[in-house]
Amino acid sequence: HVQLVESGGGSVQAGGSLRLSCVASGYTSSSYCMDWFRQAPGKDRERVASMHTAGRTTYADSVKGRFTISKDNAKNTLYLQMSSLKPEGTAMYYCAARLCWSSETKYWGQGTQVTVS
Repeated sequence: HVQLVESGGGSVQAGGSLRLSCVASGYTSSSYCMDWFRQAPGKDRERVASMHTAGRTTYADSVKGRFTISKDNAKNTLYLQMSSLKPEGTAMYYCAARLCWSSETKYWGQGTQVTVS
């Protein structure tokens, strides 16, 4: 049974930081490309950061220089370090796993809420 469980969301003031975690179980996350998405109310889901199995990372322009995606394969855990948070960063944040040759997400987490005021 595959599960992705996010944690670390919360309320923070603009300019603050949060670190999100996503623990994967039921499969080996090192075999998949991992993504962080976010979705604000009334807006489309946006991919904010990605990590390839080889360690290469990519970021949306809106978060580049402020967010860092990382992974601990030994713990099967994905992280998103978020700094200099802005109110427009208020959203539900989801981790996701996909086969690297595909853009289609195979597994989703349940999400963790981030509110920036």
